[in-house]
Amino acid sequence: MPKRRRRLSRALDDMPGLFDNVDIDMTEAENRAAVAAPKAPVSPDASNQDILVNTSVLERPQKLLFVSFGSGSSGNCAYVGAPGGRGVLIDAGVDSKFVTAALEANGLDIKKIVGIILTHDHSDHVRYAYSLLRNNRHMLLYCTPRCLSGILRRSSLSRRIKDYHKPIYKEFAFEAAGLNITPFETSHDGTDNVGFDIDNGMRHFVVVTDTGYLTERAEAYVRRANYLMIESNYDADMLHNGTYPPYLQARIESECGHLDNRQAAAAVASVAVAHPEAHLSHVFLCHLSHDNNTPETATATMRKALEGVGRKVMSADHAVMPSPGTSDVLLAALPRFDSSPLYVLR
Repeated sequence: MPKRRRRLSRALDDMPGLFDNVDIDMTEAENRAAVAAPKAPVSPDASNQDILVNTSVLERPQKLLFVSFGSGSSGNCAYVGAPGGRGVLIDAGVDSKFVTAALEANGLDIKKIVGIILTHDHSDHVRYAYSLLRNNRHMLLYCTPRCLSGILRRSSLSRRIKDYHKPIYKEFAFEAAGLNITPFETSHDGTDNVGFDIDNGMRHFVVVTDTGYLTERAEAYVRRANYLMIESNYDADMLHNGTYPPYLQARIESECGHLDNRQAAAAVASVAVAHPEAHLSHVFLCHLSHDNNTPETATATMRKALEGVGRKVMSADHAVMPSPGTSDVLLAALPRFDSSPLYVLR
């Protein structure tokens, strides 16, 4: 049965963090910096000089770089930026030492990261925010005022984190690292949850994670995505036949819970059908459950949906990237406890 789209009568920031302690192996997550060696440095196309597109407001990079440092309820953090230039971190739930080492291994300078943009206040997205900010005092924390209030109320992070706060507001674009970033409404049990449309003036990188369904505004931004990072949290059959008690299953499946594989695949496929002129070239599946999903299951579901609407799907290890003007889509499930390859998005 499809989920109803209605406005919740109860304010989301008054609801407990239903997923703060679900599906988390903290010992493994905390030890990730010691056991997961960063990948070898990757050149973001050293043969070409960076090209900046002048606009009346910003100088924006023509290409984007993307790398994930971990994705799932054990910790979430990713980087989006320009080759040789500035960038931002999306969430801060991964050990700050691991993030710094992985950035360096990929030839990226943390001194050029201007800040952290937060999707919401759950611990798997904010756990290392203060550590990153304290060790990199040039960085700012971009989140809504209500999100900051939730962090101060619900987490054990230092209250000094508010000294780094740069308030942002849903549907009001802001500039960071030469990127035009617009937060939009998502539906989760955190405080003032958002997704992001990251616009470099030529392409849109859209982030939709931790949401029970695609809100109307989320759908609007997904339709314009050239590169999409979307939650594909659980396989419904695995959840129903697994060890989670009924009340927890209901919470995960609720409209302030998480997207399952079929919902994510249907949403992306519907965009591909309704807007064939928009070149969706990369789909990154994020926040996969450890207990109720596998990368193979999630990618197979998404692949079937995309191929069903005539898209050619390429795996992440494909030697050739999708070409502009084609219907090719590169599909990858982001690793849970490791960094992904460094993707150069043209």
